[in-house]
Order: sequence, then C-alpha cells, then structure tokens
Amino acid sequence: MRVTIADVARAAGVSKSTVSRVLNSKGEVDVRTAERVRHVIDRLGYVPSSRAVGLARGRSRTLAVLTPSLSWPWTVEVLQGAVDVVEAAGYGLLLFTRGRGRESMARFVGQVSANAFDGLLVIEPEGEVEAAAALHRAGLPVVLVGDRAHHPVFPSVTTTNALGGAAAARHLLALGRRAPLVVTGPRRFGSVRERLDGFVSALEAHGVEHDPRRVVEGDFTERSGVEAVEKLLADDLELDAVFAHNDLGAAGALRALRAAGRRVPEDVAVVGFDDVPLARCTDPPLTTVRQPLRAMGTAAANLLLSRLGEAPPPAEPAVLPTELVIRDSAPRPAP
Repeated sequence: MRVTIADVARAAGVSKSTVSRVLNSKGEVDVRTAERVRHVIDRLGYVPSSRAVGLARGRSRTLAVLTPSLSWPWTVEVLQGAVDVVEAAGYGLLLFTRGRGRESMARFVGQVSANAFDGLLVIEPEGEVEAAAALHRAGLPVVLVGDRAHHPVFPSVTTTNALGGAAAARHLLALGRRAPLVVTGPRRFGSVRERLDGFVSALEAHGVEHDPRRVVEGDFTERSGVEAVEKLLADDLELDAVFAHNDLGAAGALRALRAAGRRVPEDVAVVGFDDVPLARCTDPPLTTVRQPLRAMGTAAANLLLSRLGEAPPPAEPAVLPTELVIRDSAPRPAP
C-alpha cells in the first residue's frame, strides 16, 4: 500500500499541512519539527505522488533516467529517443548512472527524497529493482526499458530478444556454420537470457546440439569479445561462427580473430546485436540483430508521460520487433 502524506503526519504527530510545508519549503516550521518530519519521511519511504506534488507546488517538469553505464552505445541511442519526447513535452531530464555502485544509488535516492523529478525511466534494471519497486509503491511513476515481464509490477518497453537470437542462429546455420561461440552479456539481465535461449533453441530445432563450453559470459564491452575468442582458441575448440550479444562484443571478436589469423567471414562468421552506428564501421561491416533503440526510448518516455497523467498502466509490456541486418561479417548464403 502506498505511503500517504496522512501516514507521515500521523507518525510525526503533526498536521498534513505541516508535512506539506516541510516538503515544499513553504511557510514557517520549527527546526526540530521539520527534522522530525524529514526523519519520518525517510523511515517510511514516502514519495509524494505526481498529483500531490502538482497540487502543492506545481510539478518539477523533470523526469529522471537511471542507467547502468554510458559506455554501452545502445544506451545513448535509447536516451536520444527519450530526450526527443521529453523536450517536446516541455520537460527536463536528469541522468543517473550506476557506475559507482552504492555511491551512485545513494546520490540517486537523495534526489528522490528532494522531489527533484516527477517520474523515472530505468534502463536494464538489475540490483535496483527493489529500490524502484519501493518508489513505485510510494506513488512515483516508473517505467522499465529493456526487460520483458521479468518485473511485471512495472510498465515496460522491450524488444523481441528471443526471436532476435533465433534469427541469428538460423542465419549462421544457413551459412553452414555448426560450431558457434556465443558471447553473452551479464546473465542477470533478462534480455541476455532471452537472446541465449532463442539462439540455442533454434540450433536444437535444426539438430545442432550447442556445447555449453561455447557460451562465454561477457560484460557488453569490446574487451569481453576479445577474451571470449581467445579463450575458445586456447581451449582448442572448433570455431566457425561468433554470436555476440551486443555490437561492441562482436567488434572485439573481430579484432581477436584477425589477430589469430582467422578470416571473417571465410573462416568465422560474426553476428552482433543492437545495430549501433559502430556496426557499419567495423572491418568487415557487421551483420547484426537490429533493435529499434530510439523507438524504445520514445515509447518508454511516452508511456511515462501518460502515467504522469494518471493513465492506467498497460496490462502487457510494449514489445518492439527486432530485425536481422545482413552485412559482410556474415553475408547472405550463396544461391
């Protein structure tokens, strides 16, 4: 049940108007009383609803984004889609990253307590889901980006990750490749598990049993693609294809294969995921599974704005389609 301003007033032994004045820094409130009210607010985890904030002092006209890292190119594309919508609606955007772990989250929570924004987009949720759930229960509109139905309490926007993984597998099979390396992202992400499940299921549907030794967990960096290829070659396992769960990892795989004297695509075909601008600039240009990244950001921002208007949350996640984009790292099969 959402914590209300009445709950705070009751616990602090003051009136609701006193709580409101403390929240909005309006009127004269005794210093000790104000401290007691703020302590109760923190203890109860109270976050004013968008409507309450609007009635008390007008909305901040600011939304927030919480994202793992800006080093992932696809994050920037999603953000651009969100920014286009947010700015057109007359809102500002606060950006928080989780790069410093607890320190980053402490700063973020402090901004929430200060009512610095009216709603929140969370990109690729992981350890922060419980914190986001608490904010959601307290009345802060929250929308997730990049995770499909793993946290059904939230409205969310994602893509057909499993179908994208299956499309990559079928394309490699059509090229006659039967010994692929899979470079995943961190397994804690639901999207990563879906891509792997789709890829392996498609292989098995065509009678190809995928060896678990060929699945290497990465961290969405170029270096993880390099290390995955080096590991498989050091283990002396057959290798005729790579499916990386993002384009940076695929670019790293290309670099490691070139260093090892393996030709792409003649010896090893390479497929990535996302279709960020980098994919068109690698040597050779990268075949990849395109996610409509800007459209994801646009859809998420529109959904969050609708929640600010107190529209009911959608019953199902918004799922946008992926698409295989064929370039020279894994070209079309010969006729």
